[in-house]
Amino acid sequence: MLIQNDNDRNSPPSEGCPDAIGTGWLNSEQTEEKFFQVEDLFNSPPSEGCPDAIGTGWFVIKNIQIKPSPITNLPYNPNLTEKRQELRYAHNLPEVLFWNQVKKHKFHKIDFDRQKIIGNYIVDFYIKQLGLVIEIDGLYHNYNGKSDIERENYLISLGLRIFRIPAGDILKNMDFVLLGLENYIIRNYGY
Repeated sequence: MLIQNDNDRNSPPSEGCPDAIGTGWLNSEQTEEKFFQVEDLFNSPPSEGCPDAIGTGWFVIKNIQIKPSPITNLPYNPNLTEKRQELRYAHNLPEVLFWNQVKKHKFHKIDFDRQKIIGNYIVDFYIKQLGLVIEIDGLYHNYNGKSDIERENYLISLGLRIFRIPAGDILKNMDFVLLGLENYIIRNYGY
């Protein structure tokens, strides 16, 4: 649950749900508290019918709870900042079309980064809460050759997963692309 305004801040948590700052579970009488470690919050799903607790990252796709799998402290090469900006404004049509479908939490309220620098590479899209790289292959970049294999192996060595989307699929059938991404997330992160 995101705090939207002061009313949300002052509202009591839903019955049986974690409180707003994740300090404990309240029972139905809301008198006894069962305290837990912060790590427990990340390793167990939110209770049925409860809003997502702040910071847990859990979300739902097609009634399947999705467990966050963030990768923190990724390497970053600041020398690629200018190149990243160029790529963002390169008017790569498949990337722009995909971005328009997922930006501002439009796709299951998931936060996507575009042209994310990871080490000495720039990936098309990145979902931090899942440690998932999304690459669009086709019109401007085809997946092939030794350098692409090295790049993919490097990203995997960091614990990241990679989901590839052919540019032609984005241009021809965006619904198919988004369904494929949903299914991939459910299959690999579903609880």
